[in-house]
Amino acid sequence: MKKLLYSFILLLSLSISAQNFENSWTGHFSYVSINSITQGNDKIYAAADNSAFSYDLSTLQLETISTIQGLSGENISTSYYSEEQDLFIIGYENGLIEIVRDNTDDILTIVDILDKQSIPPNQKRINHFNEYDGILYIAAGFGISEYNLETLEFGDSFFIGDGGAYINILQTDIDPPFIYAASPEGGIRRANFNNSNIINFEEWNTLDGGNFKGVQNLSNQIYCVRDDNTILSYQDGTGFTTVATNAQNIIGFQAFDTLLSVVFTNRIQAFDEDFQLVAQVAGIPDFNYSLLSGLAFDEKFYLGTQEFGLLEVPFNSNQATQYLPDGPILNTPFALDTSPGQLWVNFGDVDVNFNPFPLSRRGISNLREGSWTNIPFSETFGANDLVNISINPDDANEVYMTSFNKGLLKIEDQEPIILYDDTNSLLESFREDALDIRLYGSDFDREGNLWFVQSRVSDGLIRLSPTGNFTKFDVSDVISNPGLAWSELAVSRQGTVFFADTENGLVGYRPNGGDFNIISDVEGNGNLPTNNIRALTFDANNRLWIGTLEGLRVLFNVGGFFDVDANVEAQAIIIRDDEADVGQELLESQTITDIEVDGSNNKWIATTAGVFYLSPNGQETLLNFTKDNSPLPSNNVQDIAIDDFSGTVYFATLNGLVAYNGTATAPRDDLEAVYAYPNPVRPGFEGNVTIDGLMANANVKITDIEGNLVYEETSRGGSIQWDTTAFGRYKVRSGVYLAIITSDDQLNTTVSKIMIVR
Repeated sequence: MKKLLYSFILLLSLSISAQNFENSWTGHFSYVSINSITQGNDKIYAAADNSAFSYDLSTLQLETISTIQGLSGENISTSYYSEEQDLFIIGYENGLIEIVRDNTDDILTIVDILDKQSIPPNQKRINHFNEYDGILYIAAGFGISEYNLETLEFGDSFFIGDGGAYINILQTDIDPPFIYAASPEGGIRRANFNNSNIINFEEWNTLDGGNFKGVQNLSNQIYCVRDDNTILSYQDGTGFTTVATNAQNIIGFQAFDTLLSVVFTNRIQAFDEDFQLVAQVAGIPDFNYSLLSGLAFDEKFYLGTQEFGLLEVPFNSNQATQYLPDGPILNTPFALDTSPGQLWVNFGDVDVNFNPFPLSRRGISNLREGSWTNIPFSETFGANDLVNISINPDDANEVYMTSFNKGLLKIEDQEPIILYDDTNSLLESFREDALDIRLYGSDFDREGNLWFVQSRVSDGLIRLSPTGNFTKFDVSDVISNPGLAWSELAVSRQGTVFFADTENGLVGYRPNGGDFNIISDVEGNGNLPTNNIRALTFDANNRLWIGTLEGLRVLFNVGGFFDVDANVEAQAIIIRDDEADVGQELLESQTITDIEVDGSNNKWIATTAGVFYLSPNGQETLLNFTKDNSPLPSNNVQDIAIDDFSGTVYFATLNGLVAYNGTATAPRDDLEAVYAYPNPVRPGFEGNVTIDGLMANANVKITDIEGNLVYEETSRGGSIQWDTTAFGRYKVRSGVYLAIITSDDQLNTTVSKIMIVR
């Protein structure tokens, strides 16, 4: 029976070395909320939502660790640093464990608990790490597991609930020869770890059957904290003794060196081995903080706050030093927009049915020339649930954001200046009992007008002119009963406005003629896979790409949308397998959340299953990014934005913001800024050389120094890529090569030199 029990609880050592993506990706994670703090190797380690950073006490340098370096991007629950092995260990809500080797790029991903089928998903949470004699004791939602930090292998696992059942263990600690475990449902339990039969749940004794949050050994004295925030000491023979009662909720309980740190939501205390108060912090000028974690170390407090990152406060002081890597306010970006050199991010929160409740009150973030500026919610005039962003193409310092509850927010020079609502514009609440102005999609036309849509009203197509005048357009001729929301909006080069009603389909409005038309998912009237449209984007050929909850469509004849008696239909893209002589619909049934077009007219498509990068006609998938092959912290991608000047592609996911260093840029007006990179091409380089700064449809000829042609291409956008081969046949040899570039009208010509070193 005991042999069968052992095989049931055995965890195999299943680990994977994570890939580092620093060469081609950049992470933009938020580190304002610190839920775990540990120290070692003269560094303080702070774990945020799904990333971490270290602060070197000697060099005073900050170093971030995120999906870019190989972390999973999942929600972090705890962390620990092993000074003996120089390992930073991270535990996750889902049971995953990752080990970061100090001073290396190596991250080991341990999936044993995560993949264990016999453990329910809600009982895999990693709660705490405790190291003793080279063994890491993992306290988790199911019990305790041993992990050898030298061999990087699992040992025994202990299911110590009644009858050997799973039991949630929040902390463990060791006072030889006993190991103690604290459980919110099973009290304080103890076993002799020298007992060869400790794997048997019957060898674990319950010292107190109450509900406990933690257990720590401070200088051979066991301290415990109950759910009612009472702190007790334990001694063999005398049992438990109450040493402190607290009215406030204890959220952290950690012994290190000769101090016990007790963390509350707004203060932290340090006690010595006799439980005498050594120091405390109960408030800091200029920081109205809420604590998530804390640690007393080397006569300093390190406070993990919810809003300000990591704060260092010396004992007997209330002055703090803040450690916070540059980044946005939150790790839940919802909408993005870019102009050359900057990115705007908001964090609105509406569900799949466009329900904004409960209302989210979050700020705004702006990345400009590599530095973040964060605007708190208190400065947005109460504009909650911000869901869309439009940067004025004629003035990059003027930005508009739509709120799905309060109206239209205008920002100038990184400062919100006005919120348009029912008091100062034509906007009206659709509810009589409360202010509720639900704006979503927005876009500028070439005349500088901002077009946007308001849900739940018949005159919900609205235009804001450059002079500040609002005009509303009644859509009841084509939509008599508006659906839950009018979602996305896009304006064509000719000024035609297209927008979506989640229950009625795609609506087009032609301002010059004042006429509307609509297509839907009704057979013979549109060919949409569903009326629930989530993405609208025009490409360089003026084709309208339509992303829905159930697939992709393209409206090829935008100009004919309003033709009388025309049978207008959006078309699926069919990918044909010539060998099998069958066709398959591109992204059939996929939930599409955004579509963006880069400088080469290629399409970036965001879905709930990752990102697809398609050729201009959609027939070729150039790239496909997921959590498994990229730094995306989630496969659920909310939005995409492209900086046409640099080619950088930003991805807003459910778990954070990352950027891919793309190469497709927008075409330039001349050839004065043409350059090639990398240049020179050094030995061992296997990538492509990018020639950037091109005009649209520029002809690029690459020759050797003697004039022999080795490559030729016409640019689609502002750049092309050369694989350093002679027309794909073989790698060219070392030497200087000339890129001879001529504009489409042959009025502009330039030459760029590229050195190849093999």
